[in-house]
Amino acid sequence: MPQFRIAEVAGLLGVSDDTVRRWVDQGALAASTDDHGRLVVDGADAARRAVEVADAADDPSSVGRSARNRFVGLVTRVIRDGVMAQVDIQAGPHRVVSLMSAEAVDELGLEVGTLAVAVVKATTVIVETPGGSR
Repeated sequence: MPQFRIAEVAGLLGVSDDTVRRWVDQGALAASTDDHGRLVVDGADAARRAVEVADAADDPSSVGRSARNRFVGLVTRVIRDGVMAQVDIQAGPHRVVSLMSAEAVDELGLEVGTLAVAVVKATTVIVETPGGSR
């Protein structure tokens, strides 16, 4: 099972080292010591905590959808090029880029600062691990 040092968990969860230490002290995150005496967190426990503390913005729509990958954020850039446009949305730490028709941009009223929801429904999701796999 992978283990991560406190600073690594903090970086992955977007919080400070002190916050991770507080969670350990409060029992919200289990930690142990590695062979070198350093405090480490089990990867599965870090993943559980990541899901618990994820604070995505509320979806402003009341529409039911089958797509589960929804990113609520603000439009940060709109680049028009004739018939097509690129729309960038900053959803928390995630930048989502959509290519769509310029007509769709107009119909949706998309401009920098607009609240938007990027809905991703894909049949292919590529997963990578750092440093190669086994």
